[in-house]
Amino acid sequence: MLEQDLAQAYPLHLASLRQHCDAALETVGRDHLAVAAGHPITRYRDDLHYPFVAHPSFRQWLPLPDAPGSWIVYTPGHKPLLIFLQPRDYWHVVPDEPDGYWVEHFDIRIIREADQARALLPKDPSRCAILGQARDAIGDFIPDPPQALIDHLDYQRAFKTDYERLRMREASLLGARGHRAAEAAFRAGESEFGIHMAFQHAAGQTESELPYGSIIGLNEHGAVLHYMHFDRTPPRQGHSLLIDAGAQSAGYASDITRTYAAPDAGDFQALIDSMEQLQQTLCGKVRAGQDYRALHLEAHRLLAGVLHAHGLVDMSPQAMVDRRVTSAFFPHGLGHLIGLQVHDVGGFLRDPQGGTQAAPGDHPFLRLTRTLEAGMVVTIEPGLYFIDMLLDELRQRPEARHVAWERIEALRGFGGIRIEDDVACTDGDPENMTRDAFAALA
Repeated sequence: MLEQDLAQAYPLHLASLRQHCDAALETVGRDHLAVAAGHPITRYRDDLHYPFVAHPSFRQWLPLPDAPGSWIVYTPGHKPLLIFLQPRDYWHVVPDEPDGYWVEHFDIRIIREADQARALLPKDPSRCAILGQARDAIGDFIPDPPQALIDHLDYQRAFKTDYERLRMREASLLGARGHRAAEAAFRAGESEFGIHMAFQHAAGQTESELPYGSIIGLNEHGAVLHYMHFDRTPPRQGHSLLIDAGAQSAGYASDITRTYAAPDAGDFQALIDSMEQLQQTLCGKVRAGQDYRALHLEAHRLLAGVLHAHGLVDMSPQAMVDRRVTSAFFPHGLGHLIGLQVHDVGGFLRDPQGGTQAAPGDHPFLRLTRTLEAGMVVTIEPGLYFIDMLLDELRQRPEARHVAWERIEALRGFGGIRIEDDVACTDGDPENMTRDAFAALA
């Protein structure tokens, strides 16, 4: 059914993409758009490559996330050209010829050497806008896109077509399967590495296929926002698990975070329950016309209520926000755009012409400042952490006298809480892709 749905949705996706590219090319006075998939990068003084990831703009045109050396050339009014590298190679697996619901929409030319692309690219590079990583041997075809074109395409990329949302739902389903297996591994007493292996196996994706490096923190490791160490030995007692891990479908990502507590961790589980309610309240506000900056500040106000209700900070919620006490427990942004990249582009753009709007001064790590519109997909990921460095700084401030330090000390070993869903803004109620994916597995 997914393949049939993709086949029906893809032509409209391609038409929308062509329309945006037409407008962007007209804006900068160029005749063609050339998008290089890119090439694997070798390690220093070695012949081994880092895992290859095709340029996001290449993946937006067609479902070929692993097509090194290939190009797309688009000229308004003409069928897009796919220059597909299928090398003669007995060292590696040679990609199959393109096939599937999308091939009829492209003029496909197969080349055997990467340098052969030059003969198929437009004759005058100065009339092209060129995206992606191009090899020196391609000559004048090196990335030099006008900023106005990048701004136009980045701004529009925030609006996902039906085809793209199908891909993201599939990525969410794969990610949810991985999370279910990860929770079971945690309950069984596995190490961080063992939990990661359980996630990958259930999601059906290798390390290099995942859209980002998984964060899997047991106990106090949950307080490290980008913890990627993977202890091989389980702790003596697993009090908590924070897992931030996603999957991908043809280059489109999911980004999911869950926090779990051991059965005897009553106080911490109560905090998780409160954060779950807080997070779902925020997800329900992903609606057209919602200023995301205001939603981020609302997350801080709601978090202040949780800190007060659980006896962690004896201040009014508004005073906690005004005096930045909540930032000691929630130092990152509420979320970001998601799609072809986990932290997708265009989060600060005010308009297609490149106007920007910055994050609030007291919240510099917020990655999205736009007003939400139908078609956008964003993450909602509030957190509550016990980070030693930030707590030590809070201890030195006048507000420290309002903090229940004994309660904080008792919770430090649990690390922290983050709950994250991918939510699509629609013309009506939000679509929570993550919750729908978990529900489909029930």
